[in-house]
Amino acid sequence: MKLTTFVSALLLPMFLLTEPSVTADEVQEVMRTRIDTIHETGSLSVGQDPIAAVRVIANLYENRDFMLVWTRRAMIDDLMAMIAEAPNHGLDPADYHFDAIQARLDLVAKGLRGITSQVDLDLLLTDAFVRIAFTIHFGKLNPEDLDPVWNLSRGFEEDSDIIELFFMALDEGSIREFIVASAPDFAPYRRLVDALRQHRSLAERGGWPQVPEAGVLKPGERSPRVIDLRARLAATDGLENVPGDPELFDDGVEQSVKRFQQRHFLDADGKVGPKTVEALNVPIEDRMDQIRASLERLRWIFRDVPNDFIVTDIAGFQLYLFRDRTRVWTTRIQVGKPYHATPVFKDKMTYLVLNPTWTVPPGILRKETLPAIRRDPDYLKNKNMSVIRSDGSVVDPSTIDFNGKFPYGIRQEPGPGNALGRVKFIFPNPYFVYLHDTPSKSLFGRSARAFSHGCIRTEDPLDLAALLLEDKEGWDRARIDTVVDSAKMTTVTLAEPLTVFLLYWTAEVGEDGIIGFREDIYNRDARIIDGLNAPFKFKAPSRLPASLR
Repeated sequence: MKLTTFVSALLLPMFLLTEPSVTADEVQEVMRTRIDTIHETGSLSVGQDPIAAVRVIANLYENRDFMLVWTRRAMIDDLMAMIAEAPNHGLDPADYHFDAIQARLDLVAKGLRGITSQVDLDLLLTDAFVRIAFTIHFGKLNPEDLDPVWNLSRGFEEDSDIIELFFMALDEGSIREFIVASAPDFAPYRRLVDALRQHRSLAERGGWPQVPEAGVLKPGERSPRVIDLRARLAATDGLENVPGDPELFDDGVEQSVKRFQQRHFLDADGKVGPKTVEALNVPIEDRMDQIRASLERLRWIFRDVPNDFIVTDIAGFQLYLFRDRTRVWTTRIQVGKPYHATPVFKDKMTYLVLNPTWTVPPGILRKETLPAIRRDPDYLKNKNMSVIRSDGSVVDPSTIDFNGKFPYGIRQEPGPGNALGRVKFIFPNPYFVYLHDTPSKSLFGRSARAFSHGCIRTEDPLDLAALLLEDKEGWDRARIDTVVDSAKMTTVTLAEPLTVFLLYWTAEVGEDGIIGFREDIYNRDARIIDGLNAPFKFKAPSRLPASLR
């Protein structure tokens, strides 16, 4: 059944769902039987539709003496309207019993209102309400099932009263308000919802045309392909249809190509080469899936965030500093190569180190550093490196046979050539990942910046240090520069710990309203899309009372 059939239901007159001749005792008995099935078997289905939140539902009806909950038409209309809007959140109305509910509402409109059908309709409505509120608040999928290193909370806050508020919403009929409030209160989420709505509308009108693959198209050239290019750019990048030669790659087309390249993290040279054509020809359905996956990730994360925090946008190669939940500073970053993927997690930054040393990790030592030393006897000297014992004492490298067993470590001393640059930012974590400076400054000029072994290299680290130490008495930018110039390793504790999110998504809408799409460098979107398209499964969040699990 199409969602548009729901419109006719809204025109039905207000009415109570209970048949006048049906007694409360009869309704209670049928409902009690349904709830008993939950306690006896741990499951319940209405027709072909399984009830997901069986414990929550059992608790609800037992506390309401097994009476019907959905006796006001306005409540049902609000719920069905919110389910009809689920695709704008990247969700499927089928997950919320839309067709099953609509079929039963159609029977009610025809006067077919037996006790059993009324009880089953009430159960479907309640389960749909739980499902959609739960999904919009926590996400449909459990990220721990997709990422073994996931450490962000998927539970209620310890003082959360969301279950009480859920029951209150049913009592007061504030269905729409409760569902709306369940979504992340975060501007990037709302902007992505708007972007998905716009893409769905464009898809309904046929999407965008394909641009034929051939040689590189350059500004100033004439080609029949430019006609297709113009049509493609008009669909998404604001290229206006102006009088002139439609086959000419003029300045208007060039500027539109550059805008497209910028928001797809391509080198914005204005030329239409293979990578640009590939991005132009990605089907609109695939772009909508990127938005859906990104919305799901934001539901996992941005429910209860602090006022001040850092976000490292892994796939977008950007770092953002938020103050009072507003983005106040941005810098470019380099992240892990696909085979050294930067993990997704949350932790708290507690201190930074100016003029840090770098102890070479065992894997890099074994695979890269020792082979380099064997090839070049001056490698340690040129890289300002020392051989160290486990207690940190230095060993004379001339006394070591680097072709034999190597029971030592190697430490790179502070200096401009240090792999960590002049500052590192520490948020203790089991992955040994942190933010740091880098001597590889030229790589920040690349549009795609996956070059590291997993840590995050930061383009403007001293500016970031100054921002983070604003509340630290005596630590202005001048003092930071003085300490850096001294080449002396210095640890500075932050005035307050700062939450750091290392996150991954492939679609984002900027504050200017322009959507950007990134390459899925770690191939993480597909599993999320598969999960969003799969049948609904309810996995209780942590700290949900045991009686409701």
